[in-house]
Amino acid sequence: MASGVAHRLYRSHFKICLIEIEHPVAVRREVSFCEAVYEGEKEVEGVRAKVVSSPEEIRSAWEEGNIPLLVDPDGKETRKYLNPDVVIDAILAKRNLGTEISDAPFVIGLGPGFTAGKDVHIVIETNRGHNLGRVISSGSAEADTGIPGEIGGFSVERVLRTLKSGIFTPQRSIGDRVDKGAVVAVVGDYPVIAAISGVVRGLLREGIEAKKGMKVGDIDPRGKRELCSAISEKARAIGGGVLEAILYRFNQ
Repeated sequence: MASGVAHRLYRSHFKICLIEIEHPVAVRREVSFCEAVYEGEKEVEGVRAKVVSSPEEIRSAWEEGNIPLLVDPDGKETRKYLNPDVVIDAILAKRNLGTEISDAPFVIGLGPGFTAGKDVHIVIETNRGHNLGRVISSGSAEADTGIPGEIGGFSVERVLRTLKSGIFTPQRSIGDRVDKGAVVAVVGDYPVIAAISGVVRGLLREGIEAKKGMKVGDIDPRGKRELCSAISEKARAIGGGVLEAILYRFNQ
């Protein structure tokens, strides 16, 4: 979701900077700017994020037309240097991991775990349904249901999870077509099996330490390979909510 938000803000000509942890974990890697941590840069729908080694390199990345991405787990170094007008917590941890309303003149939290007016100024609804992308100025987002959104008539079935902990070793690649029952990956010595047929839309990076019950992949029953490299409608809606909130705050 963070990449979808970043993409929409970049396309709207905002100067943005992404901050990441040292070893980010993403399933939909083809549309996740965090992959730049491993590859140096990552392009999503024509927009490129590029790793910079210090806050002093942020402005040069902007001048090159890129989104700077800095490994700065708590974000303090980057915030101190940039003194940003807006801070967006897009971790989607379902709880607040330390974001405070005093972090910037305008602080936005995505999804449950934040209360507008208390620890952030605005909350954006991330739950699929009628309120997806809604700007919440008082109160909190809907509670996490734990149920994946429906795509092509499938919900829980399309998500690949491991029943054991261990090192993740993919047996297929993003974009591959698979049949129901196919082994898509192995965690330790335990196979991860597709519950439906479709296209592998997302997979963890090889070598990641996967925990029992963790989401490690995603099967798209629509069977369209091109959707693997397309930002989801959910991420676009959330990005639209963030854009609305920023414009409402500053265009007064």
